[in-house]
Amino acid sequence: MSDYAPLFEPFTLKGVTFSTRIAMAPMTRSFSPDGVPGEDVADYYARRAAADVGLLITEGTTINRGGASFDPKIPNIHEDKAVAGWRNVVNKVHENNGKIAPQIWHVGMARKPGTGPDPEAQSDSPSGITYKGKEVYEAPTLDDVDAMIEAFVDGIATAKDAGFDCAEIHGAHGYLVDEFFWGAMNVRDDKYGGSIESRAQFAGEIISRARKRVGPDFPIILRISQWKQFDYDARLVSSPDEFERFLKVFVDAGVDCIHCSQRRYWEPEFPEVDGDNGLNTAGWAKKLTGLPTITVGSVGLSSEFTGAFRGEGSKTRPLIDVVERLAKGEFDMVAVGRALLQDPLWAQKVREGRMDELHDYDAEALKTLF
Repeated sequence: MSDYAPLFEPFTLKGVTFSTRIAMAPMTRSFSPDGVPGEDVADYYARRAAADVGLLITEGTTINRGGASFDPKIPNIHEDKAVAGWRNVVNKVHENNGKIAPQIWHVGMARKPGTGPDPEAQSDSPSGITYKGKEVYEAPTLDDVDAMIEAFVDGIATAKDAGFDCAEIHGAHGYLVDEFFWGAMNVRDDKYGGSIESRAQFAGEIISRARKRVGPDFPIILRISQWKQFDYDARLVSSPDEFERFLKVFVDAGVDCIHCSQRRYWEPEFPEVDGDNGLNTAGWAKKLTGLPTITVGSVGLSSEFTGAFRGEGSKTRPLIDVVERLAKGEFDMVAVGRALLQDPLWAQKVREGRMDELHDYDAEALKTLF
């Protein structure tokens, strides 16, 4: 227990206290028919809340835009039945001493045309082009972009009304918000394009408008990543100075926490600055902004999570390095994905020192909701 004690200290974000420093990372599950999370989804999150996970970040839940999802079984956060389903999820998590945030999501150009619950809809994007520069749609107008922003804001406001403790904006992995960040897909020449600060304005507007809707005390988290599902080597920023200018947009807009997604959390973000054992993305984000950060990326496992969707398993990996970095204050919470997907008691076993009961990840776990 003593080696892992830092994981089990409480942490308070904007007045919301999580019982431990362990968060469940958002993971697409597609077990919500017609976009409605049912009793099985509620039980899935509640099991983990009851077993020492301080913050449950839900799978991506989509906003009220045509083409926001590529699967009818991905939950949404705008239809009445879906919101009622989420209220049940929230209540069950709270009954089990947990806190929960929805991940507010739009898949952008990652959606294959003709798929999802609204197959005839056009996919939203910053410029109507793919990451390879192929034009698929006309670039959206400023009015179109404004409607996208408002849909995200509505999702965050709905989350508060449904009883969630906080909300996370999905701004990573090459989905819509991240497409605005990424110069390969955002070639706009207005206030949302050009410099890294301007490309960040789309998310900045979501945060600032949401802040006005939900008030000062409802925590808003932003998830970011350098890598994209289309391009693992992509980089939004190449230096701490550029990263600071990027993050300042969100700080000024009123974000409360930055959730930094890496494929492998132990890799340094700027090794040319602080060496091969330097700060990771979450460490640099905290250093540059002073805000709390969450680290994520293959925690407890030896290989990154994208392999899971190719049916690949992963060996367990020691936790002591992430715990030491947490204890030093490099970041404030640790998000765990596949290890918690497979075993709802993962955090409890770590707390009790039952490390011999932690098993290698088996991608077959994706086929069940337990």
